[in-house]
Amino acid sequence: MPKNKSHSGAKDRFKVTGSGKIMRRRANKNHILEHKTSKRKRKLGTEAELAPADTKSIKKLLGM
Repeated sequence: MPKNKSHSGAKDRFKVTGSGKIMRRRANKNHILEHKTSKRKRKLGTEAELAPADTKSIKKLLGM
């Protein structure tokens, strides 16, 4: 039985922490940043933990 390949797009978008949590980027930080406040842009820069409902499917894509 061959190994399963991990999904290249998922590999780029998600990061697994040492404790096994999956981290993701926040939305709304790509463009039209002029009218967003500095505070908002700063908060969007931090990574967020993936929602429990999505974790199972993303782990499958990452080959876990």
